[in-house]
Amino acid sequence: MANLNPRKIIVTLLMSILGIVFLLPLLWMISASLKPEADVFRYPVEWVPTHWNIVQNYKAVWLGKSPFPLYYWNSLKITVITACISILVSCMAGYGFSKIRFAGKSALFIILLCTYMIPHEAILVPQFIFYRWLRLFDSHAGLILLGSFSVLGTFLLRQFFLGLNNDLLESAKIDGAGHWRIFISIGIPLVRPAIATYMILRFIWTWNDYQNPLIFIRSPKLYTLQLGIRSFADDNGQFYSLIMAGTVSAIIPLLIIFIIGQRHVIEGISLGGVKG
Repeated sequence: MANLNPRKIIVTLLMSILGIVFLLPLLWMISASLKPEADVFRYPVEWVPTHWNIVQNYKAVWLGKSPFPLYYWNSLKITVITACISILVSCMAGYGFSKIRFAGKSALFIILLCTYMIPHEAILVPQFIFYRWLRLFDSHAGLILLGSFSVLGTFLLRQFFLGLNNDLLESAKIDGAGHWRIFISIGIPLVRPAIATYMILRFIWTWNDYQNPLIFIRSPKLYTLQLGIRSFADDNGQFYSLIMAGTVSAIIPLLIIFIIGQRHVIEGISLGGVKG
């Protein structure tokens, strides 16, 4: 008992209370998706339903009039491909800006950072015109291209690559390794925490993206899940239990990627500490 720190106890309790408060909307959403429509807004709130309507609600979402599985597949395809390309491009750019000497590197990196200060809304019209000219409008390829290049990802991974010991890289060069071999065999394993962190962020941003699909997608068969849920809500606006069931289905991949990515972040930090 003598080792207990009152300040730590108070902070832990406050953080626990705040965590519960932040989780309440999610818990209510899950609870509402399991209930009959008549019980959704019953007061006081029934966190554990007395009447269950799980099969009917989720069946109406997945096997109803709206092609929910198609929306789900579209989002999953776009998000996975975008995240993979973006991670690869950001890793290569981060390594190049940190470990390869070339003329104008600093100026080019400053210009790259300056583009991050431009609000996305300010370039929507030029992007729209450019994508129509490239014939990428109303296509999944256009959405994938939009999210495949990230200034934040390049900056984040560059900072991690800068932290790598140059002596280690020089030793690899002496042994005959080129930049590509060093990048694959040494750089990537040592910056795994940054890659896992950026993977989580990129996946969440792309999966939750509503603005770009709204502007660049017109065909209903190409709708992502965000547009699909909006369409589903327009058709079933009076049935909140169905809307909540669709929303719960939409957040499942985010929970999975966060759990997997979090494990890799911790593992990568541990390995980095051992190697350092």
